[in-house]
Amino acid sequence: MTIHQIPNTVKLESFWMPFTANRQFKAEPRLFASASGMHYTTIDGRKVIDGSAGLWCVNAGHGRKEIAAAVERQLMNLDFAPSFNMGHPLAFDFAERLAEIAPTGLDRIFFTNSGSESVDTALKIALAYQRAAGQPTRTRLIGRERGYHGVGFGGMSVGGMVNNRRAFATHLPGVDHISHTHDLARNAFAKGQPEHGAELADDVERLVALHGAETIAAVIVEPVPGSTAVLPPPKNYLQRLRTLCDKHGILLIFDEVITGFGRLGAPFAANYFGVTPDMMTTAKGITNGTVPCGAVFASRKIHDTLMTGPQAQIELFHGYTYSAHPVACAAGIATLDIYKDEGLLTRGASMADYWEQGLHSLKGLPNMIDIRNVGLMGAIEVAPRKDAPAARGYDLMVDCFNNGLYLRQSGDSLAVSPPLIVEKSHIDEMVSILGDAIKRVA
Repeated sequence: MTIHQIPNTVKLESFWMPFTANRQFKAEPRLFASASGMHYTTIDGRKVIDGSAGLWCVNAGHGRKEIAAAVERQLMNLDFAPSFNMGHPLAFDFAERLAEIAPTGLDRIFFTNSGSESVDTALKIALAYQRAAGQPTRTRLIGRERGYHGVGFGGMSVGGMVNNRRAFATHLPGVDHISHTHDLARNAFAKGQPEHGAELADDVERLVALHGAETIAAVIVEPVPGSTAVLPPPKNYLQRLRTLCDKHGILLIFDEVITGFGRLGAPFAANYFGVTPDMMTTAKGITNGTVPCGAVFASRKIHDTLMTGPQAQIELFHGYTYSAHPVACAAGIATLDIYKDEGLLTRGASMADYWEQGLHSLKGLPNMIDIRNVGLMGAIEVAPRKDAPAARGYDLMVDCFNNGLYLRQSGDSLAVSPPLIVEKSHIDEMVSILGDAIKRVA
């Protein structure tokens, strides 16, 4: 098969696609064949600028030969090694490298294979910690409305996007949710963090009053929800959330699967906002999206509390066959080398103002009801069509793709978040394509 293939020669029936309207897609498929730098190439040879860093993961751009070479070397040297009672040097090297860039104190690393696994791992660690700390009644987990924490039963349960939950009747017991922060009435077209809404963190107090602090193990939030189309936290919201969790002895978990590894112009959102959680969940950019990998960053307090009992005792009965897979570790270390050599973990800070100006230049176009941005994340939201929610958003996404821009649709919002190698000319191109699409479609 050639790289660029005639579209109608691809057989589409067997692949049951995730998070996709399969019948709609297969009627008019959109297929990528290759990628390099800031662009994909479709199977019919068209260049499409990557406005979403793949799925928020290709932070260093596509086709990085350094990562490919590291993966090839590792496959020929050690293709697999177990992490259950065995190890390999790269796993420890990779963990040390991650600890070096972690927020202060979050330097104990547990490897997973995805964001979903990272979330479920962090939730289990939270429960195990509370038990080891002599607080076994703390079993309740608190998520947030409109949150996305992956597709495991744990992440689905604490998640707050209704379509990810309603088809699956079985959720974890003892889960509740605080209010989301999306406030169009007060914060529409805010630049950066909205002015209003810090008090929404106080919803934790409502759940404490309802359930009792002694029953709550952890609160998990995305510092900036991404899958629900980029909701920057109101000013002082995360600080207030940290204070409330400390007040009631509740662990705070940041889901940084999207915001980690430079997305906001700092290594992690925890650095950007100046709020350190007790754990962070990561994946995506950890290997530049090349090899599945994730990691939970835990505080020493959590880790050391579990390091008790007889030395021969397993402290945490949890893990995955592919935890710290040697090939993933090789890809991750090569990715961290690129981030360091090219300054990509902080480069977004130098582009953020231009990014903000570009996105907000779209204000006033037909049916535009909001524009949101923080770091190198952004979203535009259009009014839904009568009796057809998400239809306008879908048509906009398709129009952009047909005219050379890939981005993420979430209902009637479009999320844009390019690779961190983005230049001003790329931002101009993305904004131009998006603006023309809105004029045609919206």
